[in-house]
Amino acid sequence: MMGMPLGGWIALVLVGVAAFALGWRAGLRRADRGPLSPAAPETDAPTATTAATPSLAAAPASVDSPEGTEPMLRTERATLGRYRLDRQIGRGSMGAVYLGHDPQIGRAVAIKTMALSREFEGHELAEARARFFREAEMAGRLHHPDIVAIFDAGEEGGLAFIAMEYVKGHDLLRHTLPGKLLPVPVVLDTLARVALALAYAHTQGVVHRDIKPANVMIDPDSGAIKVTDFGIASITNACRTRTGMVLGTPSFMSPEQMAGRRVDGRTDLYSLGVMLFQLLTGALPYASGSMAQLMNQIANEPAPDVRTLRPELPEALANVVALALEKRPEVRYADGVQMATDLRAVAALMALPPPALG
Repeated sequence: MMGMPLGGWIALVLVGVAAFALGWRAGLRRADRGPLSPAAPETDAPTATTAATPSLAAAPASVDSPEGTEPMLRTERATLGRYRLDRQIGRGSMGAVYLGHDPQIGRAVAIKTMALSREFEGHELAEARARFFREAEMAGRLHHPDIVAIFDAGEEGGLAFIAMEYVKGHDLLRHTLPGKLLPVPVVLDTLARVALALAYAHTQGVVHRDIKPANVMIDPDSGAIKVTDFGIASITNACRTRTGMVLGTPSFMSPEQMAGRRVDGRTDLYSLGVMLFQLLTGALPYASGSMAQLMNQIANEPAPDVRTLRPELPEALANVVALALEKRPEVRYADGVQMATDLRAVAALMALPPPALG
């Protein structure tokens, strides 16, 4: 070192100065952007999440959202297809629901979106898109006063969407909580109408596959009852199958659906039986923190008697619940008409005055 030529010392000093300058500039860049987390790459390139976020047509005011969600709308001028999107009114497992406006007919519609391109790719995306439109077409042929009408289906900006009847009111989920349960006669009348709506759909070859309180809308002011999301469950289930998830909403699944066997309309009636149990008691017939244990309960354990939670309920109603929750489809209600008839018979029985003593 002591014998190093003067030129060598000058070169060493210049290298040190250059390294200091580069480090100082890098520090300024970090200060401008804020602190970096240990896992975050030090780069100005856009992240994969931002690049993969599906966008809505004509939505310059939308902002990036976390991975797995869609852009939040900030303007009433955003559109999807021919529909104006006013505001988000709900969110499902694969997309959002917007209150929209159809300019051709001049009416409010609900627009349900599904980001198929985010969940599928390649030939799976083509299959999911074909299934989406096929299921939407089948659901669009359902014309029943207690089933939400589907008007249109399309795809734009990476989003598949369904335009459907906008229903005022709320779903039944809030009435599954203790302290907010509906009167028993209202529960019986509501589910009798749902059973008849399902019976009609089954005669048209459409099985819902995801009957639950969140998929039944009620409007207390008008008395309207609407079953929603026909045609949606099979698309969601296809995504869950691909990712190794269990089909449907687990607590409402029939034993045959849980086992992955072929299902028919009787699986919807089992789910309706779970709904009936929950709306009467505020609890589910089967509940567990473990998916494996829940699956074992649904497959093997007999359903509890609804009167263990509400002893004042009549035996006839407990029998309806038990028959709907039969594990073997061939023993269960054969169709929704039978179940609706029994529910209304129980309602009539409960409306009778008690017999006079003596």
